[in-house]
Amino acid sequence: QVQLVESGGGLVQAGGSLSLSCAASGNILSINAMDWNRQAPGKSRELVAAIRGDGSSNYADSVKGRFTISRDNAKNTVYLHMNSLKPEDTAVYYCHANLVTMTSPGLQYSYWGQGTQVTVSS
Repeated sequence: QVQLVESGGGLVQAGGSLSLSCAASGNILSINAMDWNRQAPGKSRELVAAIRGDGSSNYADSVKGRFTISRDNAKNTVYLHMNSLKPEDTAVYYCHANLVTMTSPGLQYSYWGQGTQVTVSS
């Protein structure tokens, strides 16, 4: 069984900062890409930032220069540091990982966290 648990959401004023973390645990052999996605009310879920096993990353245009994704492979944890937050960043943020489990080493599975609310007030 694999779990992704997010933490760090909350309420912040525009221009402020927040950091999210997502820890993966369970029957994990290796983690390939990890990413953060978000879904605002009435909108579809969108990719915010992704980081691969080699450390390379990519960002949505709307967050470039403001958000930074990083990961700690030893802890199976991915982070999202968010600066200069705007009201339009308000959403539920979801962690996602593509990983290989010990019980099925030849297959890659996709797992999602439960989401954490980020609210930016104007």
